[in-house]
Amino acid sequence: MKHLLDQARRHAVNLSQTLWSPTPVTLRRWAWVAVAANAGITVTGAAVRVSKSGLGCPTWPRCTPDSLLPTAHGEISPINMAVEFGNRLLTFLVLAIGLACLVAALRLLPRRRDLVRLAWLQPIGVAAQALWGGLVVRSVLNPITVSVHFLISIGLIAASFALYARAKEGDAAPERVVHRDIRTLGYALIAAVAVLLVVGVVVTGTGPHSGDEMASRFPFDIETVARIHADVVYVVVGLTFALLFALHVTDAPAAARRAALTLLAVELAQGVIGYVQYFLAVPAFLVGLHVFGATLVWIGALRTVYALRSRGPLGAPTGRRDIRDSVAA
Repeated sequence: MKHLLDQARRHAVNLSQTLWSPTPVTLRRWAWVAVAANAGITVTGAAVRVSKSGLGCPTWPRCTPDSLLPTAHGEISPINMAVEFGNRLLTFLVLAIGLACLVAALRLLPRRRDLVRLAWLQPIGVAAQALWGGLVVRSVLNPITVSVHFLISIGLIAASFALYARAKEGDAAPERVVHRDIRTLGYALIAAVAVLLVVGVVVTGTGPHSGDEMASRFPFDIETVARIHADVVYVVVGLTFALLFALHVTDAPAAARRAALTLLAVELAQGVIGYVQYFLAVPAFLVGLHVFGATLVWIGALRTVYALRSRGPLGAPTGRRDIRDSVAA
């Protein structure tokens, strides 16, 4: 028992040091934890919906009209209430991680304003997401508010990944490491993936998993929006293959080629899941797995685009503007 307590104490000390005396490496680790946490709560949010627990806590910020905590309430299943309340509790974990990123960025020496700005997006974004979650409940899971709820999480993943990527780089002006046209192709890819995610939430808002029987749906034909979604998937996969081919024939840096190859593999796996769930009449488990795949595709696309440029190694000389910023900080 004493050994376990000593171990826990050492871990606590090490954790506090990564916040109070951070290095670029430890800040990058916190940013990666933030990426994982935001992706995780996106998936658990989908689990709330497919388990019909969207109104498990029918009010906000309270769980029930009379209590912040789950209590017996009318015809609401205790399981549904526990699922929804558990997802609300996860918000505090994501917020704590976001605050950890901010503290680490503020304490990093020399302080970098770009990292501080990116770190501020974490707690602010999580707070905005929590408030929007209240609107989702109060709107009785209106598909527009539910869709925006998901897209805010996608934005937070992008912000935390940007912090992760920038923490390992210098502060020089960005320089492309591939041909200009290939980098343009990368931008087209990230835009196509963003469109794919938007179309995906429209399909979800039209489909059967609304989160609760009282929730409304988009007034679209599910077959039509599913076909549009599939068409955008073909565009994304085609752009990814074209990017991978261009990187290969131009002997681009290995990191960029690996990122594009990994993205293509994730997209193909995601496509298999999408077709299987379609032909199996959209079972709940596969919907949750598909949302997980969507977050991986987004992260993979971000990783690929960031691999197409460089800001130099840490500690590299910067321009006059960056030196002035460092002095002011």
